[in-house]
Amino acid sequence: MPDFAAAVERLLTQVHHWDEPRWRSASASAGLSRSRLVQGLVQQLADLGAEAEKRPARPVPHLHDLVLRDQLRVMADDILAANPTDDLLKRATQATNDVRDSLVRA
Repeated sequence: MPDFAAAVERLLTQVHHWDEPRWRSASASAGLSRSRLVQGLVQQLADLGAEAEKRPARPVPHLHDLVLRDQLRVMADDILAANPTDDLLKRATQATNDVRDSLVRA
């Protein structure tokens, strides 16, 4: 669990001060904006949370770029609270690190 929690904290530390123009700028990932990249991660984590809780996955609405930090935190907390398997935590950690790496290269 600590690896996933640490990965999320590193990502949140990286993006906590971003303003709207920074969120909208392109990332290093296939021309996606930083916002789209993190929104994709939020959805991946929501899907993994649903898997951990053994419930159907649902789409996460994109409310506003400045809310992405909060959505990321909620999805991560949901996964950690669901007693996830080691495999699920590895997938969540990898997804989080992949997005963070893409943002660092942006």
